[in-house]
Amino acid sequence: MEKPRVVVVMGVAGSGKTTVGKLLASRNCGNFYDADDFHPPANIAKMASGMPLDDDDRAPWLARLREEVIDITPPGTLAVLACSALKKAYREQLGVGKMGVALVFLDGSAETLAARLEGRPGHFMKAGMLTSQLATLEKPDEDEGVTVSIDQPMEEVVGEIERLLGARSF
Repeated sequence: MEKPRVVVVMGVAGSGKTTVGKLLASRNCGNFYDADDFHPPANIAKMASGMPLDDDDRAPWLARLREEVIDITPPGTLAVLACSALKKAYREQLGVGKMGVALVFLDGSAETLAARLEGRPGHFMKAGMLTSQLATLEKPDEDEGVTVSIDQPMEEVVGEIERLLGARSF
């Protein structure tokens, strides 16, 4: 397997993308990026009001992620990007499966995800929007990336990712 220079940690809200991404980057001397930090104010306002984003909202955001994170990460370094990347088309726009861009899908039950969102105060993603994200989600195929269950402690999630991607050699 080609050594990734970018690992996209994907999943719906509440799957642990940020927590897992930060830990993976820290344990492997990488840089962490949260895709939420790249949303324009209009997207954040829309989500905060309880409205899901559509493809038109996401297009410039995905382009910015590609330009400001993926395209600028040089070989021999590691960037970990926490990003919902719900549709295959979004992942293709990010370059998943090409140029050293690996994908990790954090998978969990709707019940687990909802419970996590309920316990997360102050975030613009509301628990009620989980239904919309789950309906939009196109789970990646095996050839697109690896899938890891979130029904285990975060340290174990990251350890499984490292094993699956052959990490510690990032």
